[in-house]
Amino acid sequence: MKGEIAKGYFLQGFNCCQAVVLAFKDEIKLSEDDIKRLCVGFGGGLARQRLTCGAVSGMAMVIGALNADKSKAEVYLLIQKACEDFKAETGSIICGELLSGDILKDKSCVPEERTAEYYKKRPCAELCYLAAEITEKYI
Repeated sequence: MKGEIAKGYFLQGFNCCQAVVLAFKDEIKLSEDDIKRLCVGFGGGLARQRLTCGAVSGMAMVIGALNADKSKAEVYLLIQKACEDFKAETGSIICGELLSGDILKDKSCVPEERTAEYYKKRPCAELCYLAAEITEKYI
């Protein structure tokens, strides 16, 4: 269920991290505006640097927030397991390894305009879906 919500947010123009965290906004008790501001820099693998996938960063944020009563080691273990699940499905948690082709040539800090072509050449909507589905297992 959360996977569809996260995918929907991505398709509305939110970045991958925002999309995943927004799917859990009721559980983490933050407003949409707060989440948008908190997660804005994590899109494109940390500000379009193609590092850790923003959907994975969102997954870690939600798991951390909703397991804050546990020790740091317990939270780290949950996040590591979630990352292993994600990697088992996709082969990587690195944005630059999940994307391919001309997308990786663009090193600009300016996000691309969201068009039908933009969505066609990226797996990001499905990655948001997957990250949110995995997150549900660890909260």
